[in-house]
Amino acid sequence: MALPFLPGNSPNKQLWKESFHKSQHFAVSDGVPMFLGLEKLGIGGELLYGQKIKPNFSVYPKGQGSDLPAWLAFDKQALCFDAYFQEAVPEAQTETYRIRKCKIYFYLEDDTIQVVEPECKNSGIPQGIFIRRQRIPLPPPDDDQFYNIFHFNINQQMVLHSRTFTVTDCDSFSRNFLTRLGVSVNDSISVPDDPYSNFREQIEKSMKPLRPYERRDTLKQFLDYDCKVLRFFCFWDDTENMFGDPRELVLHYYLADDTIEIREVISEIPGRGTVPKFLHRSKLPKLGPAQLKQPGEVTDRTVLNVFASASQGKRFILDSLNPSGVQNEFYKDCDLAVGREVNVWGRRVLITHCDDFTKEYYRSKYGIEDFTPMQYKAPKAPKPPRMVPPYNGFGSEEDSLVSCQSLLPQPPKKDFCKFMEKDRYGLDSHVLNFQAKMLTRDPLDRDRMFIISFYLSDDSISVFERPQRNSGWLGGKFLERGRVKKPGQERFKSEMSKYFTAQDLYVGATVCINNWNFQLLDADEYTFSYMEQHAEEFPKANVGNIISKVRSIPEEKQSEIRKFLTLSDPGKAGVIPYESFRGLLVGLDCGLSEHEVLVLGRSFSERVERPTVDVGLMLAVAQDFLKKKPFDELPAMARAFTHQDRHKTGRLSTKQTRTICKAVHLPLPDKLLGELLSRFADGDNIDYHAFLAGLSWLENPSPPVKPEDTLKFDLNVKFDAGEPSVKNVNYSSLLNDVFGRPSNNADLTTTIP
Repeated sequence: MALPFLPGNSPNKQLWKESFHKSQHFAVSDGVPMFLGLEKLGIGGELLYGQKIKPNFSVYPKGQGSDLPAWLAFDKQALCFDAYFQEAVPEAQTETYRIRKCKIYFYLEDDTIQVVEPECKNSGIPQGIFIRRQRIPLPPPDDDQFYNIFHFNINQQMVLHSRTFTVTDCDSFSRNFLTRLGVSVNDSISVPDDPYSNFREQIEKSMKPLRPYERRDTLKQFLDYDCKVLRFFCFWDDTENMFGDPRELVLHYYLADDTIEIREVISEIPGRGTVPKFLHRSKLPKLGPAQLKQPGEVTDRTVLNVFASASQGKRFILDSLNPSGVQNEFYKDCDLAVGREVNVWGRRVLITHCDDFTKEYYRSKYGIEDFTPMQYKAPKAPKPPRMVPPYNGFGSEEDSLVSCQSLLPQPPKKDFCKFMEKDRYGLDSHVLNFQAKMLTRDPLDRDRMFIISFYLSDDSISVFERPQRNSGWLGGKFLERGRVKKPGQERFKSEMSKYFTAQDLYVGATVCINNWNFQLLDADEYTFSYMEQHAEEFPKANVGNIISKVRSIPEEKQSEIRKFLTLSDPGKAGVIPYESFRGLLVGLDCGLSEHEVLVLGRSFSERVERPTVDVGLMLAVAQDFLKKKPFDELPAMARAFTHQDRHKTGRLSTKQTRTICKAVHLPLPDKLLGELLSRFADGDNIDYHAFLAGLSWLENPSPPVKPEDTLKFDLNVKFDAGEPSVKNVNYSSLLNDVFGRPSNNADLTTTIP
């Protein structure tokens, strides 16, 4: 049953058609209507009835996808053919025709052809591009068609613009491409000889005289050894002559042309004239002649005067026998070696040693391995030590030492690299802070507490006294920052004094600073962390060394340690107080210092969190700093914050806020400024309006603060009396790591002897 003739059921070719343009087939030329041609398509680009359109290209790409155009698939690809054509030469005596070779290029992207004739020297014919790149029509009567790829083959003739070309050969790419298209490519043929070219070659050969000598080709040697020079260090003993002395020379042997150049090492002895070169670059004969030859007396070739006449001129000929035979032997690279003598025009020069490149050259070419230097002079006498006068007390010891080393004193040089590496960088201060007390018999000075700061950038020390209420001491700066000498050294001496280093300061150490004895009691968290992170520089903070010391104690003391730790933990929690742990190690006399005990306890401890500081106290301290300066640039800071806030959000990043504070020279310590920024920060943004309102001591004044609170932020250090940094020690992990015992508390009682 047939489908009803309804829309959608009948096959309609126009249903999916998108183009409905109509081509113009008729035109009017000079008032005469005429038909344009049969190559115009119909409506929408469809072929008319009985119309056949020839393709634009002879070859279409084969591959994935049918929409890839030929100009893209065959871009920069061309077939190359060798060809020639015969050109008639009328009215010439020596030739009647000429064979001209050329190359034919066929571009696959658009079927264009280009003919190029290679340039020949002294041809007298303009050569180069013979036919520019274009599509070339076939000869009549098929001149309405163009050459395509299937018209090319070897050993056939092609007519290009009325000139017949014979194809003789092609390259491998063209042969493979035609073979894949199914074209049977013929064998290559030879190009016929050109009579005039042969005649020109005979003339050029006759113009070149036949020399009976062998040609000396030095180009290969020059290309292989250009810029490669052998260097030898030589010695010439000229003491036999009057006013002569030993001389040191440097011999350069140029491998490119076997020439030798000698330069003299200018000595420190004055009174003798110096010249740029001892021997100019030239070939050095082995046998220096007693008398120099006259110019032209020694030549490579002998010239014979055959005859000379006034009418015919002079005639010369080269003598093939070369009866003069004057040939000098020159030094080569094989004649030079360490320990040999070189005759430099009658002067005996001894080769003492050579450089590394010369050693490698002789080792690879001649297999020589012995390059022992020659001792040609006595070793230099050691310089007597320069006696430095003792320190006279004027200025520092470094200044006095520099004034003795040069006539024009210079300031002593400091370790700039160390300063750049250990200087303050962000929150990393590179300052070690210790809490200390004074060791004295005076009961009034025993309770005085000090903070000793060691600056790693320049090994300087500063001492601050912590203020205490009702002590009678004001506190504050006790010692100006500077390097401190170790005690027990003579003052007026020639050697430099020894100063305190970072390794001399640790918890439990006793240091004598300007005749004041201090005992270091504690350190801040940054000091402990820095020393533990750089354990290779601080042996007292090296956990591995501390554990090795504990392992080396006798077995009976180890048993006492295990027994004491078990009895100190009746609840079997595996944790004991730090004071009990410290008393155990100190009582057993294990050879550990107070700092090492602290580090061992820290490595097996439960850390105590420091209490946070109130924001109000920090703002009160900050306002106290601003009052003392006094600082009145808060309106300028507000304008700077508003200028940086481009989106008017009232917030800036922490980095931008810190930069503005540093730009206006806000007189706050880095410790206090960093704490304030962290408290006002919401993520990475800071509400700068609230920050400025808290700092404004005129609009929002805070209550007065105590001196110890101000000093605590000013010193950038924090010590909490009565609260040690280590509270409890996990002795179960300690026994397992140090003595190799299991950490199970139930098994500890069974191991007690």
